[in-house]
Amino acid sequence: MPDLEPLLRDLAPQVLAALVRHYGDFDAAEDAVQEALLAAATQWPADGVPDNPRGWLITVASRARIAAWRRDTARTRRELSTARLEQAPPPGPAHDDTLTLLLLCCHPALTPASQVALTLRAVGGLTTAEIARALLVEEATVAQRISRAKAKIRGTRFTLPPPDELPARLAAVLHVLYLIFNEGYTASSGERLHRVELTAEAIRLVRQLHARLPGDGEVAGLLALMLLTDARRPARTGPDGALVPLAEQDRGRWDRAAIAEGVRLVSAALTTTAVGPYQLQAAIAAVHDEAPTAADTDWPQILGLYDALDRIAPGPMVTLNRAVAVAMVHGPAAGLAALDEAALEGHHRLAAVRAHLLELAGDRAGARAAFEEAARTTLSAPERAYLTGKAQTST
Repeated sequence: MPDLEPLLRDLAPQVLAALVRHYGDFDAAEDAVQEALLAAATQWPADGVPDNPRGWLITVASRARIAAWRRDTARTRRELSTARLEQAPPPGPAHDDTLTLLLLCCHPALTPASQVALTLRAVGGLTTAEIARALLVEEATVAQRISRAKAKIRGTRFTLPPPDELPARLAAVLHVLYLIFNEGYTASSGERLHRVELTAEAIRLVRQLHARLPGDGEVAGLLALMLLTDARRPARTGPDGALVPLAEQDRGRWDRAAIAEGVRLVSAALTTTAVGPYQLQAAIAAVHDEAPTAADTDWPQILGLYDALDRIAPGPMVTLNRAVAVAMVHGPAAGLAALDEAALEGHHRLAAVRAHLLELAGDRAGARAAFEEAARTTLSAPERAYLTGKAQTST
């Protein structure tokens, strides 16, 4: 029996969307979907995966939703409402409402922070702990945001917003999909480096947005960024699953079709639309992907792109990555000085970058201490193994 987790994670937001559209009440629909997922996890290993797993989950979740309505509603209302629910056909399994669910989670009545947390939970299928790590906030804070967000949108019609409202939600939608992709490309915890089901879902949803908004440069930029980044995934791990850093990857294993599509998208966006942060990040990824070898990487161009990105969308991760580019152009001492501006104290990526730059500077003892710090603070097993190995060789 294959591992059911990727399949169930992929289907969960589709089933939730179908129930919210058909019955309303986000909270009750989510509870019903969880019951259906639990039933699938229990029954499918013994009985086999049904021919239409999505339809099976929708049917079971619908039954759970009606059963909950019977239990929790007053007698008169129960008799009327249950009859209405039972007379209506169950939500059809053929239609995928995931994009509508995504836009509902980014409803303008919600704060941007709540939009991100709710969408990562409902559409991305991330746990509260995973969301907290992705957003660099406390787990309790994320739980409160999700609870308040669901209460805020209770009773909202489950339909696509009118075209004039779509741009207002787009920034939050793109940010959410960016975070979902990042969690899939480098999982924040666990034994796996990649969670392909998340990267694939993020790319699928951005493709849908791009089809609806083909002239939006940032939608195109985000799709390009995802394609250009995901193209390297086949070479990011060795035969034993160990992490392989960018400079050491076998570039012959990169997905050239994805790279070509990503380059076309970002090139067109940069020349026809206003420049945005996703386009700049995609351009940086394109420079890396088009270099025949690591030594051929055009670091001055990458630094120039990071300078532009730092002007229009500054942030700790931008500062962190820019410091690497500074080091490659002006030397490790300059990179370490730039690194001091990154407000990420205690984050394992800050320690890992510092270790790398100290190693370039010839400070092997300092590099070892920083690699050890990074290994202690990461929750990803593949990253921990890689960082531990680097610490052991920095003697």
